[in-house]
Amino acid sequence: MTDTPEIPSFLDPAVQDDPFDAYALMREHCPVHRLPENGLHMVTRYDDARAVLSDPVSFSNAPSGAGARLSDSGKAARDHIAEHGWDRTHTLQRTDPPVHTHYRRLLSRVFTSKRVEQLSPRMEQLCHQLIDKFIDAGECEFVSDFALPLPGIIICEQLGLDATQYPTFKRWADAMLASAQRVLTVEEAIEEAVVELEAQRHLAAEFDRRRDDPIDDLISALVHAHQPPDGEGAEDEPLTIEELQDLMHQLITGGFETTTAALGTGLWLLLRHPDQLAKLRADRTLLNNFIDESLRFDSPVAGLWRTTTCPVTVAGTEIPADAAVMVRYAAANRDEKKFDNPDVFDIERPNAKDHVAFGWGNHFCVGAWLARAELRIAFTALLDRLENIELARPLDDIPHEFSFMLRPLKELPIRFRAS
Repeated sequence: MTDTPEIPSFLDPAVQDDPFDAYALMREHCPVHRLPENGLHMVTRYDDARAVLSDPVSFSNAPSGAGARLSDSGKAARDHIAEHGWDRTHTLQRTDPPVHTHYRRLLSRVFTSKRVEQLSPRMEQLCHQLIDKFIDAGECEFVSDFALPLPGIIICEQLGLDATQYPTFKRWADAMLASAQRVLTVEEAIEEAVVELEAQRHLAAEFDRRRDDPIDDLISALVHAHQPPDGEGAEDEPLTIEELQDLMHQLITGGFETTTAALGTGLWLLLRHPDQLAKLRADRTLLNNFIDESLRFDSPVAGLWRTTTCPVTVAGTEIPADAAVMVRYAAANRDEKKFDNPDVFDIERPNAKDHVAFGWGNHFCVGAWLARAELRIAFTALLDRLENIELARPLDDIPHEFSFMLRPLKELPIRFRAS
């Protein structure tokens, strides 16, 4: 019997930046790997990931035990927010059925495929407006000039916030996610909490305005979500200010971070695989499969947490009750037992859509419809208007921002010829 090889530390920025060799080692030798630095159990195989995500009884989304214990910096941030704003509560993302079902039902009234379809003309218009700003220059920094403002402006407009202020809202999103991205000192955690409080106060004023004067936006829909459409059941209790704050936390962070990462990564993959770019240009019917393959190959959300409610065994590994577990989507999406030649980027892959980049089960991403539409419309516009796209200069040796959960590129400088 061979010894298990040493797994490199996921607190190493170089490993986080390019983790796929480490994932392969874990899938083969220790598919549930306990990180020595923090005790987190990382699930890396596809079938195991699906099983964990499909079992909210044994693997709870509600933090408890090890999954709920805060570091000193986490306690400092929580206490600062509770003292100066509205204490953090758990709604959609960090609850289980039937509580989760209640919030998902409310949000499903406003996040519908019909609403996304109605948004398509605006998304197309915005893509071309953004391209117009840089196309004559023959070059741009793709992340800041396109991948960030497109989803940023869209989510602002849908929430009913001033879209010209999207950089401010991006700063809020960064602060809200800071503790999940990296280890913070107490001082850093309080600094991020101060920014989150700025967001809370602004949003609270917006909630008050929408109660008296609702408009056609998501904030109004959430403030009045307790009032169902005609004939669709009894009225619910209105969402509390804490619930509204938490839902907005999730909509703002999800609206900015994940689609921005998916846009940047998707284009970077095409530039690194010019044969696949040529295929896509020649056959636009491959666009949806390209989107799924890019989400599979380099998932914008590397993984999310669960907490065990009882002792469980996954892939032969015993996990105690109240243990923190991370389902590592990015590792599961490279599982050779599910995807042939998983380290090959292939936009014609027949089962690319089987990825778990949007999660699985009852916590499947509520914004998946919107994200897919943004990606489809964005890459259609880019392929229509830009030719001979290439990197304008080499990227950093570590091109991603350090994050334990997400995969944001620092930058993507490109040059091109206008079509």
